[in-house]
Amino acid sequence: MATYKETVGTAVVNYAGDYPGAVDGELWYDSTNKDFKYQYLNVTSAGSWRTANSMNSGKTQVAGSITGTQTATIAFGGKDPPGSVQAINESYNGTNWTEVNDLNTARSGSAAGGTSTSTINFGGYDGSNNTAAAETWNGTNWTSVNSMNTARRELAGAGSVNTAAIAFGGKEPAGTAKTELYNGTNWTEVNDLNTAKRALGGQGTSTNGIAFGGQPSISETEIWNGTNWTEVNDMNAQRFALAGSGTYTSLIAFGGSPTPAPSSHSNLTELWNGTNWATGQGNLNTARYYLGGSGTATAGLAFGGQPSEAATEEFTGAGQAVGAWSTGGNLNTGRQAVNVGGAGTQTAALTFGGSTPPLTALTESYNGTSWTAVNSLNTARYSLGGAGTQTAALAFGGDSPPKNETELWNGTNWTEVNNLTDPRGYGAGVGTSTAALFISGDYPTTANVEQWNGTNWTEINNVNNADYELAAAGTTSYAVKFGGNPNIADTELFNGTNWTEVNNLNTGRGKLAGFGIYTAALAVSGNNGGNVANVEEWNGVSWVEVADVSTARYGLGGTGTTASGVAFAGGPSPSASATATEEWNSPSNVVKTLTD
Repeated sequence: MATYKETVGTAVVNYAGDYPGAVDGELWYDSTNKDFKYQYLNVTSAGSWRTANSMNSGKTQVAGSITGTQTATIAFGGKDPPGSVQAINESYNGTNWTEVNDLNTARSGSAAGGTSTSTINFGGYDGSNNTAAAETWNGTNWTSVNSMNTARRELAGAGSVNTAAIAFGGKEPAGTAKTELYNGTNWTEVNDLNTAKRALGGQGTSTNGIAFGGQPSISETEIWNGTNWTEVNDMNAQRFALAGSGTYTSLIAFGGSPTPAPSSHSNLTELWNGTNWATGQGNLNTARYYLGGSGTATAGLAFGGQPSEAATEEFTGAGQAVGAWSTGGNLNTGRQAVNVGGAGTQTAALTFGGSTPPLTALTESYNGTSWTAVNSLNTARYSLGGAGTQTAALAFGGDSPPKNETELWNGTNWTEVNNLTDPRGYGAGVGTSTAALFISGDYPTTANVEQWNGTNWTEINNVNNADYELAAAGTTSYAVKFGGNPNIADTELFNGTNWTEVNNLNTGRGKLAGFGIYTAALAVSGNNGGNVANVEEWNGVSWVEVADVSTARYGLGGTGTTASGVAFAGGPSPSASATATEEWNSPSNVVKTLTD
């Protein structure tokens, strides 16, 4: 019989505890617990939607390049909020929408097929009548081509390029089952859908298409093989005015309205695997109908719709690597309201000040396993700002009472340097020991921001919303500030000169920790009337919830990146302070123990 080494290529490692060098599927022996163990990558079991940057022009009954991608698509036509039909065309690059050349014919309720550089748009309502007009996009301009045989609106389409598409269903004025095939020159009537319907969804190509949902609120699904439509398994939920992304064998359908009169809007997402529909895939953040869709079943895009006409969301399918928290070594002295603005990394961190209670000057250094007490601050304080590394840190401000003292850490001692202009605590610090920001704070609040150049502090442009007990991440050139009181969900970006309001936290809170950079940060725990364990990740555009910390607390500290960070201290209550340390790793692994 072959040995494990002969089969796998490695011997079974004997290690005391969880083996840090293990690869996915590798077996080792935990000599401490006397168990055989293995690990695998920690991944999501379902997909999820994330808010992206909005379109420049809000629109409903919008069309798009259905076989475009999440990072390259166009959205065109539709109706603006007052109800006027549009010719506006916008291009999405995965981050922002940009207006490009307009349609020749303004219309709403049209359909399309193709990519961001090769699209055909057809049908719709031109503001007076249904239209049969068609036009193609070459990546720069629209060109009118031969019209369909039947004018209609609220139809669906499929196609991968602007020379091969099908149009099906719609309203002319009653719901229709008509299907037309485009060959690059002319439209030809071909075999009808089995059921007449309008405001339906469509995806695929001119030879392999799929029609789903529609009005009157049907859940039917039909597959097109290039010649005929065949009824297959129904959706789980009846709805119309929905959208989708993917192919005829793998797609997601999202949004829509479940009732004939759209008095309610759906955020439901269903996954089609070529045979059946499944729910539980992660629903849209904003329920809406008459929206557009593009992309694939694992990387989809939703845009426009009613009532959130400019909203954009990105879908990521199941199986994505995710982060997790694990227990680290405890602080020697429990405390809360420690430095806000971490110093160091997960394996080389520094924390200073805080309240045990009472307020303290204690400083501790972390090596990734344990904390060690080192030389204390010269001035005891809590709710101070901090920046830098384990061997070159800056401590500034704090309470109580409000302080302007600034101290520089050289890896051994703290030295007093030039003071802040505005004495205050409860703000957030970012940067290094030679280039830092102290953002907002005080009680009551101030919008003041000061910049440290290694010698002096200088007041620079204020934040838009004054907050205290907030968090921040970044540098003096690019930073993000988030949370705090009283604007507990507020988020603002700094470009080195000015602050701009952007998408808010999903769960507002103050007294939180934050770390990372301005395009990739974590907001950790905090308090919004009660302690929250919630953790959210920022991608430069929006926040999404990730794995919670094990211990909900407020007034905690944190440092590191979105790949490797550490959160420590904090208070379960004003009179009690925590020593707990938790380490964040993304991606992370699941360790399993073999059982008899």
